[in-house]
Amino acid sequence: GGWIGANRFPGSAIVILVVLISVLFLGGVLAWLSEGFDAKFPRVIALAAVVIDLLIMLSLLAVPESAESAWIVSLNAQWMPNFGISFHLAADGLSILLLLLTGFLGVIAIGSAWNEITERVGFFYFSLLWTLAGVVGVFTALDLFLFFFFWEVMLIPMYFIIAVWGHENKNYAAMKFFIFTQVTGMLMLVSILLLAYFHYVQFGWFSFDYLDLLKVNMSSRIEMWVMLGFFIAFTTKLPSFPFHSWLPDAHSQAPTAGSVILAGVLLKTGAYGLIRFAIPLFPNASMQFAPIAMTLAVISILYCAKVAFAQTDIKRLIAYTSVSHMGFVLLGIYAWNAQALQGAVMTMLAHGLSAAALFMLAGGLQHRIHTRNMQDMGGFWAKVPRMAFVALFFSIASLGMPGLGNFVGEFLALLGAFKANITLTVLAAFGLIFASVYSLWVIQKVFHGEYKNTDFDDAQLSDLSRREMFYFAAMMLGLIWMGMYPQSFLDLSEATLSNLLSVTQGVVSSVVQQ
Repeated sequence: GGWIGANRFPGSAIVILVVLISVLFLGGVLAWLSEGFDAKFPRVIALAAVVIDLLIMLSLLAVPESAESAWIVSLNAQWMPNFGISFHLAADGLSILLLLLTGFLGVIAIGSAWNEITERVGFFYFSLLWTLAGVVGVFTALDLFLFFFFWEVMLIPMYFIIAVWGHENKNYAAMKFFIFTQVTGMLMLVSILLLAYFHYVQFGWFSFDYLDLLKVNMSSRIEMWVMLGFFIAFTTKLPSFPFHSWLPDAHSQAPTAGSVILAGVLLKTGAYGLIRFAIPLFPNASMQFAPIAMTLAVISILYCAKVAFAQTDIKRLIAYTSVSHMGFVLLGIYAWNAQALQGAVMTMLAHGLSAAALFMLAGGLQHRIHTRNMQDMGGFWAKVPRMAFVALFFSIASLGMPGLGNFVGEFLALLGAFKANITLTVLAAFGLIFASVYSLWVIQKVFHGEYKNTDFDDAQLSDLSRREMFYFAAMMLGLIWMGMYPQSFLDLSEATLSNLLSVTQGVVSSVVQQ
């Protein structure tokens, strides 16, 4: 037993993952306790904790790749040996990309809450950091019991963020978010327990370890049912049609920082779960189910793009476009080839930045003029030129302009999906046309036309401050870098994805031949 780590790490590298999670947990507690001294302390402590985490994550990029293992850093310690539950954390290229996204957007979220959150400040930053800690755990846990623990840790503080600091209809939105994610989380727990049970039947000992569970064999009917438990939990989080209806409510009612974390990071945990767990653990069932999953992805892309047109609430509109864009991720994952998976990962990263920026803009507008209704807006370009420019940039990014990250992701996902299913790919491509229409329509509605200020006075509509411009500039640079040098991101996840593909390769080809 004891601590098992790969020998090629110095002692410090093994504990890195524990430190990443602990810094956020402890930072959250300190932020809450510090509120008693001064209301400004919690946000400074929270920012410090996330920046420290981000720097540690960047240091993982310097750990050399090894030939024998895809895991860049891993730690495996006994926890509850009688039940086969271990404290197994590991990170590979895919985890590290998502960890960096989490750390980066954590800083952005704290920036967007800086002046907006004025009551129960300590508890707010506690909830925010604990949500991030849960996400970091989800991206690194390789023991499925531990994974489920972090999955829950990430949801409960998010519920409080919406319920306590949300807008007019916050209780309904928070409850809906909680019920959707809790019920589907229970389905996943049942599936995890079944997997561990089948491992016991087959090998004579309990194990919740991912690497052990990959070896479990089941009859095809049982495999399909157990896989659906994972699929429903992850696609609800992603979210995909028909499990998406919690998202527009949660987004429109959440405070800006909540929306940034929700769109940028939490939705990605669903896609990560599909890539890491749902397909590799149940390759036969997943490949038989793939046409259905890809059909759901196409419905998500087209249906939610259409529903976005009907919205007058700017945050709900962005939320629906978010579901539409995540459809490309689902499409790429279930096409299950190297190009499509690379596309899905790139779309996750680029959507994380562009959606977070759009929610931050919508939240900033609401904070200034106290309305989300686009009927009350118009002609803002002359009054707030910086905000208008930033909004135009991120709208163009999210519609998939070549040269920015979203284009690379969606193009690769469609290219890979084309190999798997031509009809569905052609239908999905219409989503790109719809995206350009609603993105430009929002710009037209809010920033062009004649100036309207029925419900607020001119003084309230102030342009972006230096601090806000700094955060938006960082996200812009990220998207331009992804669009111009996508290889730097693709290389990081390449080894992981080709490993996952090779795990399921034999199965995929046999299903295709049938």
